[in-house]
Amino acid sequence: MRLLIVGALSGQLTAATRIAIDKGAAVVHADSVDMALRTLRSGRGADLVMIDVAMAIGDLIAGLEAERIHVPVVACGTSTDARAAVNAIRAGAKEYIPLPPDAEMIAAILAAVAADTRDLIVRDDSMAAVVRLAEQIAGSEASVLVTGESGTGKEVLARHVHRRSGRAGKPFISVNCAAIPEHLLESELFGHEKGAFTGAVARRIGKFEEATGGTLLLDEISEMDVRLQAKLLRAIQERVIDRVGGGKPVPVDIRIIATSNRNLADAVREGTFREDLLYRLNVVNLKIPPLRERSADVSALADHFARKYAEINGMPRRPISADARRELISAPWPGNVRELENTIHRAVLLASGDEIGVEAIRSPDGSRLGHGFGGRTEETVAKAAATAEAVTRSLVGRTVAEVERELILDTLDHCLGNRTHAARILGISIRTLRNKLNEYSGAGLDIPAPGEVRSVA
Repeated sequence: MRLLIVGALSGQLTAATRIAIDKGAAVVHADSVDMALRTLRSGRGADLVMIDVAMAIGDLIAGLEAERIHVPVVACGTSTDARAAVNAIRAGAKEYIPLPPDAEMIAAILAAVAADTRDLIVRDDSMAAVVRLAEQIAGSEASVLVTGESGTGKEVLARHVHRRSGRAGKPFISVNCAAIPEHLLESELFGHEKGAFTGAVARRIGKFEEATGGTLLLDEISEMDVRLQAKLLRAIQERVIDRVGGGKPVPVDIRIIATSNRNLADAVREGTFREDLLYRLNVVNLKIPPLRERSADVSALADHFARKYAEINGMPRRPISADARRELISAPWPGNVRELENTIHRAVLLASGDEIGVEAIRSPDGSRLGHGFGGRTEETVAKAAATAEAVTRSLVGRTVAEVERELILDTLDHCLGNRTHAARILGISIRTLRNKLNEYSGAGLDIPAPGEVRSVA
């Protein structure tokens, strides 16, 4: 986790920096916005920027956008400075951290940005076989494709491969291809030269060069535009890149690991993914089974998360009761490890008594976890059938386009405007979702921004 602190290191900001370092962050400091931009251009990248609320946050955000640098920004300042906090969020900061700093709040923000805080915990034979294969090929230079459903731990396994490789002492750089808009991703990966486009005031080093000597993880690579895939293929084959606007190839020495929650062979048939690139990436395929097929891992992970969140929240450690453990093992876990982690965190907060009982194992809406069709009572099945029939009748007389539009926008509301989460729930690519939203916006519809829902008339 690489953290860039922007502002004078005095008082509470110094304390925040010490906390971040104690939580495992590698911290770089910049006195000014200009210095921060120079740092980010130079190849000393950051996973998160923390800026003093008194600094020109709008100038930093504008500079990042103009130079196509994709990095989340959080502001920090005294808790009494409410106006400055509001202005920071309006300027584009993703979060506001009140000072004096709270260690657990900083830890939570760092953990939300950096997935490397997650541990690789394996007890189930099916997952153990995948890890053995990962360790067997870790020392090679072969490209690796890690596949599996969303939330199964693909990035965690990729980091494990890096730690077991000969490149372990070098950088591990992760790029989420689904989270970065198409027009920014090329510059993010390959960098750019001064004058390459309006706003490119200086050379910028991209992720390929940042990762030189180490490993570059291309997360959710199926979301990469086909035109950019051609440039990626050349980089993998020839070990050189071309910065945007550059005329001289730049040699790079990296190992590529890619992840996908989609079937790339299907994407090849659909024309959205290059077949030659798939062959280059898929030298070794590490296919992670879904959590519902790893019952031993469910139990071990649940114990781990129970200890972790008891400590984080300053609560007593409680064992998971036998009934609660059976409930966890029998749940379908469509969100996999990520969903299990959230469920246990919630259970730690809701539990009372000496154990985490079954009454604390709840969905976000407070209901019991689903157990699939086989575990339902006849009454529940009848209610579900009646609901399904009512929904079907409500669709009659409407066009497919109308139903699709309502489903997409309702799902986006459910995800508070988060495009990536909505696309995963809908089972479509982030590119397809963005195209649909652009279409709806052009038709005059209200499209929620990230963190928002549609306004209700």
